[in-house]
Amino acid sequence: MKKIAIIGCGAAGMMAAITAADAGSSVTIFEKNEKPGKKIYITGKGRCNVTNACDVNDFFQNVRRNSKFLYSAVYSYDNTAVMDFFEKNGCPLKVERGDRVFPVSDHSSDIIRTLVKAINERNIPIEYGSEVTKVEVADGKVTGLVINGKQHKEFDAVIVCTGGVSYQSTGSTGDGYRFAKETGHELVEALPALVPFEVKESWYKDLQGLSLRNVGLRMVKDSKADAEDKEGKSKKSKNKPLYEGFGEMLFTHFGISGPLVLTASCYYTKGVDTKVFIDLKPALSEEQLDKRVLREFEGGMNKQFKNVLGPLFPSKLIPVMIELSGINPEKTVNDITKQERQDFVKLIKNLPLTITGTRGFQEAIITAGGVSVKDINPSTMESKKVQGLYFAGEVLDTHAVTGGFNLQIAWSTGHLAGESAASEY
Repeated sequence: MKKIAIIGCGAAGMMAAITAADAGSSVTIFEKNEKPGKKIYITGKGRCNVTNACDVNDFFQNVRRNSKFLYSAVYSYDNTAVMDFFEKNGCPLKVERGDRVFPVSDHSSDIIRTLVKAINERNIPIEYGSEVTKVEVADGKVTGLVINGKQHKEFDAVIVCTGGVSYQSTGSTGDGYRFAKETGHELVEALPALVPFEVKESWYKDLQGLSLRNVGLRMVKDSKADAEDKEGKSKKSKNKPLYEGFGEMLFTHFGISGPLVLTASCYYTKGVDTKVFIDLKPALSEEQLDKRVLREFEGGMNKQFKNVLGPLFPSKLIPVMIELSGINPEKTVNDITKQERQDFVKLIKNLPLTITGTRGFQEAIITAGGVSVKDINPSTMESKKVQGLYFAGEVLDTHAVTGGFNLQIAWSTGHLAGESAASEY
């Protein structure tokens, strides 16, 4: 019977173990934590967004890095297969807005419990408190592992499912990158992904804690140095937006966060001057919004500017919008010029913020970068450099936007790695 070691008892690791055992292999999971699935436990704010129920062809549109590499893995074990697994193993699921899939209970612990139950039913040992310190290789082939710096164990195949370096308290401390480097694999720089933004402006501090629903967000390269035409007039940048989306965002003590911002962060490039524009009224065109603002002005003709904005914005946002508009808050609305009003409308549709960077790995949901997919066979998840060595999940240089897509990558690559490790050679 083929002996397979799984390093890491997270989503990819548990799925790889179950699949390899079902294919007839003897499997052992090594987990340095004291319990399984620590990162699964905190995903989806503790609810666990298991996968996304979109059409499988649409899945790849939401993958930001190396989507083609994932074709074999995802098509051989797609979202319907994942949903079937949990349903058949006693964990009912539900589909919510955006095709996000959650356990009916809204408890991520039920997802972990289902996986552990499946592992126990297959008599797969999980060795907790067992930190793999080295992957042993001889003559281009895996021979075993060193556990806790001293114990040598022989294996026919090893599957590395150690995750990235985000949420390091869950055990994701980059061990897999070290194993990859030590065994001759190329690494792509690890960066925080699905992560909040830090911003330059100071007015966001006055909005700390304010959540905005149903707003638009457009992210562009900052075009300070717009080209000038022959007459010396500034040309408006025609750069295509890096990202455009709609949803919910949150102002924080450092900048902006929330689902909309986390998704936008996947399109941000470190070191590139970037701005975001928030559309506070995305359901209205500028012309429609101008008529709406005009109605508010006409309804409070003799009121001061600061006293007619209540129907348009949350109260916390009003002082900021007044300040950014440049209109005197004491000015009566019948004295506001058409140009001032139209500029105010443009501000509502394009509230600007300058991105100075992202938060760190402690606040990043996932890690971008990792083991280069050039060194991995996409049909098996096996290393092209070392026979019997496989990589699955977040340790690989592939990631997606929010919505259950990253966990699907873990399930799919874990399943393919487990199946391949058990069947090859």
